[in-house]
Amino acid sequence: VQLQAFGGGLVQAGGSLRLSCAASGRTFSMNVMGWFRQAPGKEREFVATIRWSGSSTAYAESVKGRFTISRDSAKNTVYLQMNSLKPEDTAVYYCAVGSWFTTRPNDYSYWGQGTLVTVSS
Repeated sequence: VQLQAFGGGLVQAGGSLRLSCAASGRTFSMNVMGWFRQAPGKEREFVATIRWSGSSTAYAESVKGRFTISRDSAKNTVYLQMNSLKPEDTAVYYCAVGSWFTTRPNDYSYWGQGTLVTVSS
């Protein structure tokens, strides 16, 4: 599975961005797609995940109520709508594909290249 994430950029605090992640290749093997982020000097952390069936989603507490994950199975694409952005949301955001509905980065097998989100105060 190949993943390409895009949609990052510079936004002011309180603004919105929508990230997209397009999957190609062995997409029939995808069970779960997730978003993670990594800020400078910090470990990669879970943001949100969704079952490819769309039946379940999960969010990190820090983004709950502000971010929404969704997917378009016809386009093999997962989205992350980010509202009410805060400077602490600044990070490189990565999409990933996994087999299990978990929040652990190590449980995800395929990763996109990352897209930078910068939130200015």
